[in-house]
Amino acid sequence: MSDNTNPHTSSVAHGDGSAHGEDHAHGDTASHGTRGSYLKGFFLSAFLTAVPFWAVMTGAFKDPSTAVLVVMLFAVIQIVVHMIYFLHMTTKSEGGWTMMALIFTIILVVITLAGSIWVMFHLNSNMMPMANMADMG
Repeated sequence: MSDNTNPHTSSVAHGDGSAHGEDHAHGDTASHGTRGSYLKGFFLSAFLTAVPFWAVMTGAFKDPSTAVLVVMLFAVIQIVVHMIYFLHMTTKSEGGWTMMALIFTIILVVITLAGSIWVMFHLNSNMMPMANMADMG
């Protein structure tokens, strides 16, 4: 007499053709990437880092505002590359929750970038004048 009370040793199928002893994940349809996709993501990330660095270090942009916009654009593109190639965030994975995470990430990035640019461009006007510093001492 065999003991079929242990669900891990039973050969009863679920209806999807798989037995209890087999390794299967319910609802796991997300792709976890291949070596080629990771390498593609790595090279895209390296390129998206090297180009703005080169442009700023060589003085390719005469206007600082243009340089800031280009660097920020490359940063946003790099965030998207990381989300796709390394975090595997697509519209099909995890029943749409990944899309909610993407929207939340975009909102946070926009707030952070806009706030950083605003602070950097208004630092000079918010500084204490140096003429008043001599009177304090």
